[in-house]
Amino acid sequence: MIRIGVVEDEPRSRQHVLDHLRRYEAEHGQSFEIRTFADGRDISAGYIPDFDIIFLDVEMEHIDGFTAAKHIREVDPEVVLVFITNMAQHAIRGYEVDALSYLLKPVPYFAFSQELNRSIERVRKRASDSIMLTVDGELLRVDLSGILYFESVKHRMVAHALTRQYHFVGTMKAMEATLNGKGFFRSNNGYLVNLRHVTGVKQSSCVLVGGKELQISRPRKKAFLDALTDYVGGRAA
Repeated sequence: MIRIGVVEDEPRSRQHVLDHLRRYEAEHGQSFEIRTFADGRDISAGYIPDFDIIFLDVEMEHIDGFTAAKHIREVDPEVVLVFITNMAQHAIRGYEVDALSYLLKPVPYFAFSQELNRSIERVRKRASDSIMLTVDGELLRVDLSGILYFESVKHRMVAHALTRQYHFVGTMKAMEATLNGKGFFRSNNGYLVNLRHVTGVKQSSCVLVGGKELQISRPRKKAFLDALTDYVGGRAA
């Protein structure tokens, strides 16, 4: 089930979006979990990343859509944002918060359904490129593209992301199997490296984005270099 937030201060416009969503459900056999908000401050205050798609009105009384989006992006880089506005010139600001698109009011159903198709496609693609981790008793969806490497520390695992670390119970063997075919490779017994973040290879280590170096064990070096070459070649294609 896809989780959707609708942030709109005008009751009539908010109902218009809800009617479009219900129509889309009926026509496509899709199920949505929908929550509505009457102002940007209502969704941004204490926001947690539990939405897949958010439709955001631009002009609202207390916190406008762009400001709310910036708050949301601080804790949720993955949610799909679609702005709804009266003025097309607002659209360019959407790039500041990586919005998928914008819709002009009054929103016709055909245009809405097309943008919703694109949004759902992005959500499904993202789901295939993410992993669910139980961190401090909370189940989190983590974007794999943001993970630099996984580290095995005794009987626990650490996912080293671009901006934080995730500590969870697991084994390197199980994680390696889970990530098979997703661009990760063991550099040694303790590290499972995201090849997309490798910027270079030295005599006995690989260098990651930000300058972090991880040891490559001698028995794994050839296989690691082969995997990196295949990955870069496939990505370039």
